[in-house]
Amino acid sequence: ETSDSMVVTLEDTVIAHDLADALEKYLTGIFTEKANISCTVKINYEKAGVSPERLEAEKRIQKEIAAISNRAATAKASVKEEKKSSPVKTYGKRKERSFAGPAAKSTGNPDDPAVIYKRDVPEQAVPIADIDTESGEVTIRGEVISYEDKEVKNGTLLMMKFDITDYTDTIGVRLFPPVEQGNRLKEDIAVGKFLKLKGVVSLGKFEREPALGMVSGIRKIDDFREKREDNAVRKRVELHCHTKMSNMDAVDDVKDVLKTAERWGWNALAITDHGSVQAFPTANHVEFKNNKDFKIIYGMEAYMVDDMKTAVDVSGDPDLTVPHLLDDTYCVFDIETTGFSPVHNRIIEIGAVIIQDGKIVDSFDEFVNPECPIPYRITKLTTITDNMVKDADTIDKVLPRFLEFSRGAAMVGHNVTFDISFIAENAKRLGIPFDRVYADTLMLSRSMLPRLGRFTLDRVAKELGVVLTQHHRAVDDATATGGIWVKLCGMMKDMGIEELMEVKDRLSLSDEVMQHLMPFHVTLLAKNETGRVNLYRLVSLSHVRYFGGTYEKVPRIPKSELIAHREGLILGSACERGELYRALIEDRPEQEIANIVSFYDYLEIQPAVNYLSLIERDNDIGSKEDIEEINRRIVELGEQWEKPVCATGDVHFIDPSDEVYRRIIKHKPDDRKTEDSPPLYLRTTDEMLEEFQYLGSDKAREVVIDNTNLIADMIDRIYPVRPDKCAPVIEHSEETLREICIKRAHELYGDELPPVVQERMDTELKSIIGNGYSVMYIIAQKLVWKSNEDGYLVGSRGSVGSSFAAYLAGITEVNSLRPHYLCPKCKYSDFDSETVKRYHEENTCGIDLPDAVCPVCGEKLQKMGFDIPFETFLGFKGDKEPDIDLNFSSDYQSKSHKYTEVIFGAGHAFRAGTIEALADKTAYGYTKKYYEEHGTNVRSA
Repeated sequence: ETSDSMVVTLEDTVIAHDLADALEKYLTGIFTEKANISCTVKINYEKAGVSPERLEAEKRIQKEIAAISNRAATAKASVKEEKKSSPVKTYGKRKERSFAGPAAKSTGNPDDPAVIYKRDVPEQAVPIADIDTESGEVTIRGEVISYEDKEVKNGTLLMMKFDITDYTDTIGVRLFPPVEQGNRLKEDIAVGKFLKLKGVVSLGKFEREPALGMVSGIRKIDDFREKREDNAVRKRVELHCHTKMSNMDAVDDVKDVLKTAERWGWNALAITDHGSVQAFPTANHVEFKNNKDFKIIYGMEAYMVDDMKTAVDVSGDPDLTVPHLLDDTYCVFDIETTGFSPVHNRIIEIGAVIIQDGKIVDSFDEFVNPECPIPYRITKLTTITDNMVKDADTIDKVLPRFLEFSRGAAMVGHNVTFDISFIAENAKRLGIPFDRVYADTLMLSRSMLPRLGRFTLDRVAKELGVVLTQHHRAVDDATATGGIWVKLCGMMKDMGIEELMEVKDRLSLSDEVMQHLMPFHVTLLAKNETGRVNLYRLVSLSHVRYFGGTYEKVPRIPKSELIAHREGLILGSACERGELYRALIEDRPEQEIANIVSFYDYLEIQPAVNYLSLIERDNDIGSKEDIEEINRRIVELGEQWEKPVCATGDVHFIDPSDEVYRRIIKHKPDDRKTEDSPPLYLRTTDEMLEEFQYLGSDKAREVVIDNTNLIADMIDRIYPVRPDKCAPVIEHSEETLREICIKRAHELYGDELPPVVQERMDTELKSIIGNGYSVMYIIAQKLVWKSNEDGYLVGSRGSVGSSFAAYLAGITEVNSLRPHYLCPKCKYSDFDSETVKRYHEENTCGIDLPDAVCPVCGEKLQKMGFDIPFETFLGFKGDKEPDIDLNFSSDYQSKSHKYTEVIFGAGHAFRAGTIEALADKTAYGYTKKYYEEHGTNVRSA
């Protein structure tokens, strides 16, 4: 493959370097049929002019070729035909010829423009995933995903390296055409082009992995991928869709998602990224060519924490108002169960103590026969075995005894709502009324001991000096909780709280405490302009005031804030991490579920296959049928409460095959959850209808099509940002800027300004003030002057140095006038002397002028001017967006940020950052590490 020497491998035979020169002269063409197996060689022996020794060597070579392929005879015949039109010159005179023979001279087939290199490629393509070093000559097809080239062999050849994928795998391709031919090929072998080509697989010299070389043909082809289409007559609307602005979770650009929805003939789609709205501007600029009326629904999947739960509540009759002083009688209790569901799981132990006047006066401790095996995980946690409960009474006998034991007492527990739910459910089954006031030491601890961070029973007991003998045994936990209750009562008395019901009003959850609450997902859709503004307010609050969390650090929205800013928003119940879905999994009491349902405007159900990972992670979900049953329950709740139920996809990528990208970016070693890879792709209407056929055809059509369009029709067509600039306002900024510039100009250049100074200043001020940019200058001026006043210099950066007005205002240290001398003493200036003109003509800035003294007063002249036109900053019409970049000292940056709030007032200034992204090399590393940890070898391409 070189012009200076040549090595041809035929089986194990190598034509050595000493034969290369001779061979090159009479080799007129070689066309590979199968790599290292068979080939056609055209040889002209008559004109070779070789010595007898070499002729013998050539005959030996010919014999070996014949042993591999029976084409030697026809090769001679074809050479004779070619000799008539293009005789090869004698051995002594060198003829420049490509090793690939005459075919390499043509860019492609002039009769078929699709053939761009050598021959056509009619053979069937093989999957790239099936190619290895033993594959020999292969035909592939795919999309070019990377390309680079460089000239080699003293500029005679162009080495073209590109990677091509057919979405089963990717492989590198190498071409070495003459430079002129290669330059013609560049346009057709570009990133995004689809090609079919034929070549020989070999081990790359540097990559040490299979690559495609000795390419014998390339053909341009169309995109061969089968694109999913939505062929339904009536289309659905996706109300729950993430883009790659759902950081390290979703993978598609919002533009691609919206374009897919438009291509499918949809009328609307909702953008609901996790905790952010940063895809909105890009979405706003998407042009819809086929459906000008396509509606973008702007929304968000928020992280809501329920800050409205109090440490004191009532089970049963909500009008129960029995007064309870802190010194009254309390029953502090704890239960152990076979699981988390009060409906499906059973109580296996009840432990309780009675506290009067701050002292334990009685105790209760009984096992309960659950009439079912105790799961191993429960035995491991509690040490309670089947043998320990097999002779115990069942709940129908134990519960009445416990209720009699606690009669007349308020109930207390640690995370008491869990225990109360089991007691209430079993009392309901037995027909026993259960109306009690109860207090939760978990919520009280969060309010009164916020510094703890974790509020488990053992952690709180240790903090308050309470002995906990055996954790996760009912009577021991109840005894420890009783000690905690006594301690907390003492603290509440010190705060002036005497009655239990006062706690509701006096002890609310602080911002710090809310960091320890588990967040629930909730879908927010902006219905109108009011909703858009409220959505933005909630985003700001969640990031600035409530960001963080013990369980996961996310931008949280307290439920109270959501209620306060609910106007104009439509609320959906979200996914399996929403509070409704969690309540149904845990079989929460009906009243609690009713309260949850009433909070939302519509309820969401999602394909059961999206939640198959719950079967392994959640002990209350045992099969796909359990997930479908929860969806049926949500549909029933929607009918009962007259709430629309909408089938949503929780979309994180467009096509099913894109799942691999999300799996890779979410992968964490040794974390089983990150291996869960649900099919969260954008489903067509028919695909979504198929997912919900178990509801019946009519109900499936209602939740998939009718209700999603119903919600979309309720939403106005809005825009994420105002079309006007909305510049900030500082009173009299125009006059202030003009006064500052004029005053400084006279301080520098004297009472009578040189014409060039006057003209430049007037031109800039007219442009700046006329286009409403004076406030930008005044903001920068105030920040710079304040920093200088406090002893910290400020450096300007970028094109603001081209503004003379910015120099006069002290914003930049760059004087953008043409080169000149200036006397700091008598204000003499020189713009027009021969020296200055010469340096100006040579495009030299003023700093390079030769030293000089003032001809008026003898003072050393300052050398000024960098000769930068103002148009660099604000454009030729003066209407270019100004961009004033300033470098503040790292020690002073926080103070400059605070001073911005002084200028505009607290709450009217914010800090902006850049969007987080993965660099190409980082993404490459993620992918490589993922496959290494899974023991899979993949090509670097």
